[in-house]
Amino acid sequence: MINRLAIIGVGLIGGSLSLALKKKGAVNEVVGYARSEEARSQALELGIIDQAAGSLAEAVASADMIFIAVPMGAMAEVFDGIAEHLNPEAIITDGGSAKSQVVDAARQALGDKFRQFVPGHPIAGTEKSGPSAAFAELYQDHRVVLTPVADTDSAATARVKAMWQLTGAEVFEMDLAHHDTVLAATSHLPHVLAFNLVGMLAERDDCDDVLRYAAGGFRDFSRIASSDAVMWRDICLGNREAILALLEQYHQGMSRIEKAIRDGDGAYLMEVFARAKKARDSRFADPDLIDNSEV
Repeated sequence: MINRLAIIGVGLIGGSLSLALKKKGAVNEVVGYARSEEARSQALELGIIDQAAGSLAEAVASADMIFIAVPMGAMAEVFDGIAEHLNPEAIITDGGSAKSQVVDAARQALGDKFRQFVPGHPIAGTEKSGPSAAFAELYQDHRVVLTPVADTDSAATARVKAMWQLTGAEVFEMDLAHHDTVLAATSHLPHVLAFNLVGMLAERDDCDDVLRYAAGGFRDFSRIASSDAVMWRDICLGNREAILALLEQYHQGMSRIEKAIRDGDGAYLMEVFARAKKARDSRFADPDLIDNSEV
């Protein structure tokens, strides 16, 4: 049982955790903080939080569990703001998508209290944002990755794991660097591609006609371009090395496809498309597959 849960960032990710734990009766009190007074008020009205804090210090005072769910660019500021106000027994965890950057910021700000921090990443979300987007079932049948490092307290890791399991998520641990590489490939790069494609089409003079006749496949793929721009800007900058390496690989593949189309090389196109279809069909055929999407 969590006595006092502090949610820093009361939007979709933070709000949904609160609602899930409330639904399970696993938390006595939830206090929330957001920069926006409007967001704090809305979270209070929606029952996401029981108390709206006016500052980071007020939010974490007496909290035994703290969840940080802010854009990557704001993580360091939050760690700096809470470091001197933590309950000695408090456990801190987060929902950041680029773990190496978060761990570096936490280590620098928290000092000796860093061992109380359990880096985490719930791989769930929708293209919507804000307190009104939160719902208790968001994490049901999704995965949550924890990336504890050598000096992370093992008991703290166990408590964070138990918290996420109460939401219906499958929780597992992963090496920090491996997490950032995997997520760059499966989440960060697809978002970059979707944003770029939709942005490119939006600049066309015939944009309205193009999008009016967009088929279901385009709508499915482009949906993630509706995701929060600030959040994804920060993710791209926070995990830049892994994303840049994949973008280079992607550019090389697109160059070969472009050449094949120009040269009329149907055999090469068939090889690439068939290989992709086989990989996709074999991976996603399992009806019990856990959802790994962030949106």
